[in-house]
Amino acid sequence: MHPSDSGEIFDPDADRLREECGVFGIYGHPDAAAITALGLHALQHRGQEAAGIVSFDGKRFHSERRLGLVGDTFSKRHVIDQLPGNSAVGHVRYSTTGETILRNVQPLFAELEPGGFAIGHNGNLTNGLALRRELVHDGAIMHSTTDTEVIIHLVARSKKPRFVDRFIDGLRSLEGAYAFVGLTNKKLVGARDPLGIRPLVLGTLDGCPILTSETCALDIIGAQYVRDIENGEVVVFDEEGAHTHKPFPPVPARPCVFEYIYFSRPDSFVGGHSVYEVRKRLGTQLAIENPIDADVVIPVPDSGVPASIGYSQTSGIPYEMGIIRNHYVGRTFIQPTQAIRESGVRLKHNANRAVVRGKRIILIDDSLVRGTTSIKIVQMMRDAGAREVHMRIASPPITHSDYYGIDTPERDKLLAATHDVEGMRKFIGADSLAFLSVDGLYRAMGYEKRDPVRPQFTDHCFTGEYPTALTDQSAATTPPRQLSLLAEAS
Repeated sequence: MHPSDSGEIFDPDADRLREECGVFGIYGHPDAAAITALGLHALQHRGQEAAGIVSFDGKRFHSERRLGLVGDTFSKRHVIDQLPGNSAVGHVRYSTTGETILRNVQPLFAELEPGGFAIGHNGNLTNGLALRRELVHDGAIMHSTTDTEVIIHLVARSKKPRFVDRFIDGLRSLEGAYAFVGLTNKKLVGARDPLGIRPLVLGTLDGCPILTSETCALDIIGAQYVRDIENGEVVVFDEEGAHTHKPFPPVPARPCVFEYIYFSRPDSFVGGHSVYEVRKRLGTQLAIENPIDADVVIPVPDSGVPASIGYSQTSGIPYEMGIIRNHYVGRTFIQPTQAIRESGVRLKHNANRAVVRGKRIILIDDSLVRGTTSIKIVQMMRDAGAREVHMRIASPPITHSDYYGIDTPERDKLLAATHDVEGMRKFIGADSLAFLSVDGLYRAMGYEKRDPVRPQFTDHCFTGEYPTALTDQSAATTPPRQLSLLAEAS
């Protein structure tokens, strides 16, 4: 039985990969909170379940953390008025399991010996649960169930005299992926993990420094991009200017390749690469590796659009919008009857029959996870009169779970981990199915092929080669799902 036949409510978003969160911080600007809210608007794609801002007015910290979208809260003038000060940090969050509750909304804030400290985190600590247990055993009182709170306790317990040294001391205990943006009563701080798995960029507005997850957040406020924060780098901004620290032994960067395939906004630049242009090249390489005779190339919107353009331009097969996406349907849309449940995918996607009818079509998507949405879309194309339906995926098969801040199912729920390509083709009901190769992915990124000794990206979802220790997963009898809230301490 297909998952789509179970009678459960079908959520077309449930078969998508999701990023955990986005961060933003600005130092020394009189409109700090309003600018942070705008930056979070641009990062909304990185997390849609909660948002928060903490500001500092020179005497005290102010915090507004709410469930829901940025625009639901921070577009209101009276909320921004409750966040005075010339420095602020903000965060958008996505979580997968457990309650999305207010005490887990970031930035988290605590009063430490040196003063107040607010911090937001993008990523996932692969030893966060182990550290949490050690801290609780030693008497720490946890106020949230997120791994982010661990760094606050580590900073608080450090014996170093200066705050930046305490912060670095805490970072030394962490494994996994992180991009931190933090605020004290004197400083804006940022840090990127030693492999640079999660992104963090530096910008400037009216001479004031900004730290954020993506360059699109700089564009929305008219700020200038300065540079990417380097892997393993800690940056500090205060009244004396900018300070950089590199406390870890230098290693080659391993940024997450999914930032290019799916997560980052197409108008962002990541690691000096235009995300849009990379996605077009993924489609170009896909067309070279997996040609098929067909009448039209159709993207699965919106993430499949750039790759579809590349595939069309390379193959010479016309590009058409054969699927129209409804952008105004929320994830909580009520589906009260079986008939509506069965039409679930059409809540967000509907066939453009004039384009599809009688055609041999190539569907282009960025990835294939469980395959449940692909089943619905392939059938939708057939119902609209498509003569043949060929699916092409602009990334390699996802065979392994992620532990660095990407929402992937447990491995036995990944279609490519349990089926070969022919089995996947039968499962989704397509006439043919093909994926981009791992070497093809690297060629699209500007490399001849993947270096098996020293790969350039964090690509374990395709290769199974995890770049860091997985302490929590190794210790657990049942590995915790990624991006879920950490279990309550027993």
